[in-house]
Amino acid sequence: MAKSKPKPQPVCSNRRARHDYEIVETVEAGIELRGWEVKALREARGNLVDSYVRFNGGQASLVGFEITAYSHDATEREPGETRRARRLLLHKHQIRKYAGAVARDGLTAIALSVYFEGPWAKAEVALARGKRKQDKRQALKRRDADREITRAERGGKRRRR
Repeated sequence: MAKSKPKPQPVCSNRRARHDYEIVETVEAGIELRGWEVKALREARGNLVDSYVRFNGGQASLVGFEITAYSHDATEREPGETRRARRLLLHKHQIRKYAGAVARDGLTAIALSVYFEGPWAKAEVALARGKRKQDKRQALKRRDADREITRAERGGKRRRR
């Protein structure tokens, strides 16, 4: 049996997405970046908040993904260049499948995290369904209840200083 590779450490992640959306399916996609963007991402200067995937003309683009300027770069950047749409590298059948799910089923395509796998920048893209306010409250209650159960199983033992 082959060993599974450990998941790479994310450079940036969209933690709010798992709270606001119910994740239906995820896929790994490459990101087309410019030279300074790769260096800036290696410094963890990415921000995935409010980013989503747009399908247009047989291509997928990551919109709203902000990469702030590389610290040792002296060139001036245009104002919208840090938040430009970046092309996602997916197979055609994947693009058709996810674009169809977005159009047909009313799902949303969002980026969950960005990480490096070797020299390549990858994004974890998810098809998601929006949660209602009531669903979010139930998830918080369930998480609190699980915490109480684990505390009770430990016997209330906590490390004290």
